[in-house]
Amino acid sequence: MRGTPPFTVFDMSTPVSPVADSTALARGLKTRHLTMMGLGSAIGAGLFLGTGVGIAAAGPAVILAYVVAGFITVCFMQMLAEMVAARPSSGTFSTYAEQAFGPWAGFAIGWLYWFMMIMIMAVEITGASAIVAAWFGISPWIPALIAIAVFTVINFAAVKNFGEFEFWFALIKVAVIVAFLVIGLALWLGLLPASGFVGLSNIREVGFMPNGWSGVATALLAVAFAFGGIELVTVAAAESENPEAGVHSAIRSIIWRISVFYIGSVLLIVLLLPFDEIGGADSAADSPFTAVLEMADIPGAVGIMEVVIVIALLSACNTQIYGSSRFLQNLAVRGDAPASFAPTDPRGVPVRAVIVSVIFGFVAVALQYWNPPGLLAFLLNAVGGCLIVLWIVVALSFLRIHPKLVATGEITQVRMWAPSVLPWVMVALAGGVIVLMLADPDGRFQMFAVAVVVGVAALAGVLWTRGGKRKVAQ
Repeated sequence: MRGTPPFTVFDMSTPVSPVADSTALARGLKTRHLTMMGLGSAIGAGLFLGTGVGIAAAGPAVILAYVVAGFITVCFMQMLAEMVAARPSSGTFSTYAEQAFGPWAGFAIGWLYWFMMIMIMAVEITGASAIVAAWFGISPWIPALIAIAVFTVINFAAVKNFGEFEFWFALIKVAVIVAFLVIGLALWLGLLPASGFVGLSNIREVGFMPNGWSGVATALLAVAFAFGGIELVTVAAAESENPEAGVHSAIRSIIWRISVFYIGSVLLIVLLLPFDEIGGADSAADSPFTAVLEMADIPGAVGIMEVVIVIALLSACNTQIYGSSRFLQNLAVRGDAPASFAPTDPRGVPVRAVIVSVIFGFVAVALQYWNPPGLLAFLLNAVGGCLIVLWIVVALSFLRIHPKLVATGEITQVRMWAPSVLPWVMVALAGGVIVLMLADPDGRFQMFAVAVVVGVAALAGVLWTRGGKRKVAQ
């Protein structure tokens, strides 16, 4: 790739042949694959177990928190969509940070996101294995090892086959949520076993905003990261058959579906369950989703939710392996990781990058069981705030890159709305989330962890890129 501009990762006019370029990724993903990969990564245990936290804080006004978080996500994804359509890269926002601010920024953001995906992968596989181990009365490391081994094999497959597997895997979660929405609506209308038409009785009992604006602010912290994971679609777009059309269609589809799934589910829970019965859930039995299913007299509601949560966790874990391997391979291609991680096999699969990501995933899982005092909490808190950093970096990168896309004629039909205004609105909202976090003791620790991790990544980026250690893969 010597002699090419740093943004020319793929030529959009003709598909890249992995045979002609030993570091090229194949283009085998269809739009439906991108859509389901984005949905699969965003719909996790956080929806089924964490929804009650926001509702308990704000009551029915939690909808306002979801609207704000959803607006930030929509702007975030549309800015990414414009840049990905014009300059598709599996390094996505890391590549664009480099183009906007220099190699050190691309290095820092790339490794920051890779770290985030590895830690999330570990949390997901640990949670799923704990539930499965309880079913069969075995040690949790056994289902964890089996799941990781299976997902490693799946990620070794050609990307088209991987996309097909994840399409059907994620479709299960989507079908469950659609079924929940149908059941919840029938309960609210009094069509299923219940006490007749529910109406707005539960909302009238506590009011729309029982804890005031402070409750909404607290809820915003709980739901701000609910939409995290959707950005994976922009990583996968570089391996789609038509990046411009694929990413545009997939992002539009994901945004409205996630909005319906999240806001629809939360709205039904608020309408159907008394406010004092809703709270955070440590297990499927405590989930507000389970409580709604039990209202419908659905037998084995707890068991059903356990299966759904396991599937949600495993599907998200699978996509994290995919995303982390592509990010690592892209970092290697750009000279920000050892060049030995850059090659792809004849099918365009970065096998070495997959192996490395899986190995570090195992290390992160081991941390979950070892649980050294303070370390794990610090790392997980850092992960929780990394998304805010990505929001701000993408917005600032877009503000620098958008004028260049227009000037060079690279810009496509996929464009950000009000490109000189909405990015700043998004930055202001992200800043508001940071202020809210700093006002909360737990939030302050989280922001401290984020600041340390980001600072280390940025310093490493400066030292790496200025020290002449960069060696772009050929």
